[in-house]
Amino acid sequence: MPQKHPHTDIRSNGLIGRLPEPWHSYALLARLDRPVGTWLLLLPGVFGIFLAPNGPPLKQRLLYTALFAIGSLLMRSAGCVINDIWDRKIDAQVSRTAGRPLASGALSLKQGLGLLVILLLGGLAILLALPPICWALAPLAMILVAFYPTAKRLTWWPQLVMGFTFGFGAPMGYAASEHTLDLPGILLYGGVIVWQLGFDTIYGFQDMEDDTRIGVKSTSRLMLKHARLFIGSCYGAALTLFALAAIQAGQLPLFWPPFLLACFLLIRQTVRLSPYDAPLCLHFFRQNVIVGFALAAAFILGAVGTLQF
Repeated sequence: MPQKHPHTDIRSNGLIGRLPEPWHSYALLARLDRPVGTWLLLLPGVFGIFLAPNGPPLKQRLLYTALFAIGSLLMRSAGCVINDIWDRKIDAQVSRTAGRPLASGALSLKQGLGLLVILLLGGLAILLALPPICWALAPLAMILVAFYPTAKRLTWWPQLVMGFTFGFGAPMGYAASEHTLDLPGILLYGGVIVWQLGFDTIYGFQDMEDDTRIGVKSTSRLMLKHARLFIGSCYGAALTLFALAAIQAGQLPLFWPPFLLACFLLIRQTVRLSPYDAPLCLHFFRQNVIVGFALAAAFILGAVGTLQF
């Protein structure tokens, strides 16, 4: 049965909840109350950093990982601000998002733009510390970030656009370590795109009633009647591409045990999925952080024998 009660993923408790205004609203606008998105942006970058077969010594890869961690926090927050600026009127009509600072009026558009400038400047500083090939890729990433909020107005596949956008850390990380983007990096990016298409479609199941009412397009609405088949196909394609990337890069057998854990978690999500159960969908979405850590462990362990220390 469709859910009947309001549902939100905003967390008003903890340290963020105790901040005074306007800092509390700025933190909510930057999604600091929900680090899941930052992890899901960072982890594909870690996959790429350690997948690269001819990459730098471990110390340099760890430095790249630290830079990507800071950059992921800044750019995920920037992406959320851009999204909320575009969607502030739509968000006000959706129960899950009506409490967001720009939608509720807790922050003005001018304040949102000010925060966006600060975040983008911080992201630029991180980018300049990475190899020049990343500088060449960055404009494409920014085009995707800017386009993503408009996708739900133009296509039934905004979750696919999200996969291209949030997954861009994979080719960036691979290029930073390998100083090129060849077949293993491309396979990895493809895997991340369809993995994120799957879990963001699960995330979108929370908003189906509101999206239908206000006419917002989404892959979740499009695939509702085939939810398990679609999610299973996305996850199956992602795992296949991850495995092919690891094989092409010559990863060692240690890759497979944590990879199989990721397989188990994704299969379990597919089997238990109920698109009308919003809390369960949110739980499965968040569980992809654990999946991401399992995959990161796979790519790191798969590279251990080839790493220079």
